[in-house]
Amino acid sequence: MEADLPPELPTAEKTLTAQCKCGSIHFTVTLPSSSLPLPVHLCHCSVCRHTHGTLCIFHAPLPARTEPAFLAPSSLANATSYVHRDGPKAERFFCSTCGAHFGDRDVEPDADGFREWRVATSLFEGQGEEESVFQIRSHTYTVGTHGGLYDWLPRMGERTVKVWNPKGLEGEEGRPEQEFGSDGGERLRVECHCGGVSFAVPRPTDAKCKGVEGLERYVSPVEEGKWTATLDLCDDCRLVDGTHVQGWIYAPLESLEPRVGGDLRIGTVKTYRSSEGVVRGFCGTCGATVFFEEESRKYKGFVDVAVGLLRAPEGVLAERWVSWRTGRISYYDSGEKYDGVFARSLKEGHEEWGRQKYGKNPDWEID
Repeated sequence: MEADLPPELPTAEKTLTAQCKCGSIHFTVTLPSSSLPLPVHLCHCSVCRHTHGTLCIFHAPLPARTEPAFLAPSSLANATSYVHRDGPKAERFFCSTCGAHFGDRDVEPDADGFREWRVATSLFEGQGEEESVFQIRSHTYTVGTHGGLYDWLPRMGERTVKVWNPKGLEGEEGRPEQEFGSDGGERLRVECHCGGVSFAVPRPTDAKCKGVEGLERYVSPVEEGKWTATLDLCDDCRLVDGTHVQGWIYAPLESLEPRVGGDLRIGTVKTYRSSEGVVRGFCGTCGATVFFEEESRKYKGFVDVAVGLLRAPEGVLAERWVSWRTGRISYYDSGEKYDGVFARSLKEGHEEWGRQKYGKNPDWEID
């Protein structure tokens, strides 16, 4: 008769793996199992939005004395660092090839010479349903945004996501002023954090947009004079942005001021072909996602512009300029597979917001 075996002891450590879209950034972090799940904060400050091109970022602090271990041939040398000029001093890192932000660390070391890391949780392997490794717990620095993704994600499942705004560290630049073109028409400024990429978008009713083939596909059918805005949960966007969700508006390239050509090159933009027929543009200095262009699009000359760079005076969601397509989230199935609790909670909150704003959840085709 076999002797009874002792119960299996819980694993003392857990190793997690993260990788960007192109694979140039590939690392592990090994954590005490007792530290899990790591608390994730969604930061909405202007620095984070304008360095990522997204509505917020998804970061978790690593436990003391823990840092990424790069898997060869990946190394920190494959990244570009960016030290911002505003707020607490942190060194941000993004992939030099595809633009994916993967984390930041303190500029100044502590008394023991260690610099704390915060990692982008969206680059780690699928998070499923359990929230056993990462747990979204807070929205931070929402003061001064006048609306944002936190409006659509008040809960994760049945759990409330708290809002935290430390006094004196609001992280906001103040409201941008309304801009006007040489013709007197309103313009919406689009600009990354370092200012290396900057251009203006006119309204779809502006004279320079009239006659553009396919314009009606990208204009709001529910509010006159506004562009379409939509959320996107596709895996490629997640892996080139380092965030769970991206938002886009759509505009003809020839309408942008200054005009942007089909190569997407303006200012400090670098491009990356993330899949066959798909080209993305990001700032090579601060890493902000700027453009998405798909060669198979029926109507040529239109480009997706990252909503995190919009400088609308009324607030982050640019509601005087866009109508949000709350009846559908692009590539929702991909997002649900990656992080089901997040995807379903965002969908529910996005739809509720749409019903309150529009009286329904508008949905229309975009290609």
